[in-house]
Amino acid sequence: MKKVLFILAVMGFVFGCKNEKTEKESFPENEEIAINYQSFGDSITDDAVLSKAEMTEKFKNLKPGDTLNLKFASDVKEVCQKKGCWMKLDLDDEEAMVRFKDYGFFMPKDIAGQKIIVAGKAYVEEMSVEDQQHYAEDAGKTHEEIAEITQPKITYAFEANGVLIPEIEKQ
Repeated sequence: MKKVLFILAVMGFVFGCKNEKTEKESFPENEEIAINYQSFGDSITDDAVLSKAEMTEKFKNLKPGDTLNLKFASDVKEVCQKKGCWMKLDLDDEEAMVRFKDYGFFMPKDIAGQKIIVAGKAYVEEMSVEDQQHYAEDAGKTHEEIAEITQPKITYAFEANGVLIPEIEKQ
């Protein structure tokens, strides 16, 4: 009886330790890759996001006083270097001036060049000379560049209630 138990134990050990082939997981080419984001302001998602070309078309169809609530992705052209209280996003031949709802949050000052997602309210406004000069000062422009601003201008504006910045893995 002891021999039978010993043989069963050895067989259990041998079969329990056998090498199994494992298949590598392959991912289809069209499968999406999850991206981690830093979130600022309200919690938003990265679905139903317009491209900057689509956003440019939306802005072109707006008149002063019109607003659209939406999300779009674009590259950051410039950020307020005093405290990150505004940023400018690239829109092909134009740019959108982004401010943050109720100044409830601010952006990191070093994100120029990064692609981000913003959610909120798009509108067209006439920016006064004083406001243009204020933003130019915040951006670190010279006194000569600021003095050259002498006319109000129509601008694409966006009040963001949430922003997503992709996290970059440091290696």
